[in-house]
Amino acid sequence: MTFLRRALDGLYFLSGLLAAVCLVSILVVVSLQMVTRWTGIAFPGSAEYAGYLMASSSFFAFAYALNRGAHIRVNLFLTALGRHRFWGELWCMAIGLATTSYLAWYAVKAVYWSRKLNDISQGQDATPLWIPQLPMAFGAILLAVCFADNLITLLVVRRDNIRHATLDQPAE
Repeated sequence: MTFLRRALDGLYFLSGLLAAVCLVSILVVVSLQMVTRWTGIAFPGSAEYAGYLMASSSFFAFAYALNRGAHIRVNLFLTALGRHRFWGELWCMAIGLATTSYLAWYAVKAVYWSRKLNDISQGQDATPLWIPQLPMAFGAILLAVCFADNLITLLVVRRDNIRHATLDQPAE
């Protein structure tokens, strides 16, 4: 296994860990919301923070989920292609790369303009919007990198890096 392969897999795994941390953080925020309601203490912006963490967990998890075979794929259609499956996989990876590159470009652009214009959320938290947008941009970039990684691997070795899960056995 090459250094680049291990580095990319490690980056995808780290992103998955960050997604898990965000999910646990949502639990903490929601629990704190409950405690503050019972005690009458104010926790302004808690709903917004939970929303920011939910978006962060989703975008951090995308690349990890793709490489683990957890995204919905059209295996039935690809299997029906028979000996032409490679071309179906190639088309899917190319469309995925184009779409996620477009998303990543505009996610980074949104962070840039939110920072430049000092855009602030309209909730009680008054958080500068570039802060919660940053994990979204990072996750979108990483997903585009993951699609590019799988597309290049597909072209070179004629199979992608996605670990395929079956119904009987979960993805490794």
